[in-house]
Amino acid sequence: MDALLLSRIQFGFLISFHILFPAFTIGLASGLEFLEWRWLRTREGLWWDLYRFWSKVFAISFGMGVVSGIVMSFQFGTNWPVLSERAGNVLGPLLSYEVITAFFLEAGFLGVMLFGAHKVRPAVHFFCTIMVAAGTLISTFWIIAAISWMQTPQGHVLQDGVFSPGDWWAIVFSPSFPYRLTHMVLAAFITTCFVIGGVGAWYLRRGVHREMALRMLRLSIVFGAITVPAQVLVGDLHGLNTLEHQPIKVAAMEGHWRSHGEGAGVPLVLFAVPRQSEERNDLEVAIPRLGSLVLTHSLDGEIPTLTSVPPEDRPPVAPVFYAFRVMVGIGLLMLLVVLASAWAWWRGRLEQSVWILRGWQLLSGSGFVALLAGWWVTEIGRQPWVIHGLMRTRDAVNPALQAAAVASSLAAYATVYAIIFGAGMWYLRQLLKKGPKAGEKAPGTAPSDHRVKTGARPMSAGDESDITEAVEGARA
Repeated sequence: MDALLLSRIQFGFLISFHILFPAFTIGLASGLEFLEWRWLRTREGLWWDLYRFWSKVFAISFGMGVVSGIVMSFQFGTNWPVLSERAGNVLGPLLSYEVITAFFLEAGFLGVMLFGAHKVRPAVHFFCTIMVAAGTLISTFWIIAAISWMQTPQGHVLQDGVFSPGDWWAIVFSPSFPYRLTHMVLAAFITTCFVIGGVGAWYLRRGVHREMALRMLRLSIVFGAITVPAQVLVGDLHGLNTLEHQPIKVAAMEGHWRSHGEGAGVPLVLFAVPRQSEERNDLEVAIPRLGSLVLTHSLDGEIPTLTSVPPEDRPPVAPVFYAFRVMVGIGLLMLLVVLASAWAWWRGRLEQSVWILRGWQLLSGSGFVALLAGWWVTEIGRQPWVIHGLMRTRDAVNPALQAAAVASSLAAYATVYAIIFGAGMWYLRQLLKKGPKAGEKAPGTAPSDHRVKTGARPMSAGDESDITEAVEGARA
């Protein structure tokens, strides 16, 4: 492999790993905001217990997200200096705005949110939670603005190969920005819903923390019933926007090599083995005309084919094709589980339905998989362009890079990430295994007489004796 491909793999590895944590914290921050609001409204201790538990998970996830994101900035100087030189006038301010307006906001209020519950008034603490949640959303806004401009560039001035801002409003609000932002935020919310719901189902199946577990699962069903159908609608609109501005990406998603004739429409390919070198699909299973209905909302609508552009202008078809089906398949499974769960809840059989609980458990991490698949579709699907239609990826890489140097740095990143973040994931598992503590001392209240003992540190995961006590207490 050459330096270009290795640099792409390295950046893809880093951003794929990084995006998991911010996406989760985006959804979880808003979830914490809701939990504290419910506690303020009802003063029911259960809401505060859930808030304290998931705030510990948030703290660890936020920290790993920050650490994993720092490394990516180095890539623009080491691997992609040409991109930085030519597009830095546009991308640099957007990324700087993210740090100034979002990261500083999150960092400024995070300490009070995590450690100041008993040092400030409840309303002030709630305000800090709101600010942290707002910071995650503002951060998403600027990052998506930068990515969307690279996907659908406008508002710039191109002179001597250098991109300069011409109209900042047009740059920020590029044609794909509203759809991409909404799609991403909903994906983050859905991912968090299924993590919380999956953990709740796990506790219910173990017979521990039953009251709080049931509350987690019911909240996940309610918010899942809102966000998952909304994502289906937004995904359709996003697809239509992509077809308008990046039709070859859509052709790769659908494995659409050639037209089937005038009036024949586009089939919906359920499964195939794309052969890019031969410009065809093997083992294709397709439904005639259904692709036209989905993509154009017409039974005989047509879309551009992969063969309508030269081979050098086509993205790698196989990864885009398969990743898109993974994303859609998981989304449909999520919708099925949410609808089945709502039906079981309405019939009063939610806790007794083993299949429902098992479904939530199995899909608890599926949001992360769908999220990664969606990002691979977005980023791999725009190849060979780093700025769509204007700058090729091969022209953005450092020409002085050696393949051996990139390979060694990639191996180093993978090793360090495996050690550091493996430990972080182990800690999160221990925290989730222990579960929430009943009777957490809420601001201005006295603690319950029957509490599970934990360490005094706000993010302490406790030990096995705490877990045993929790289990015995729940069974009693």
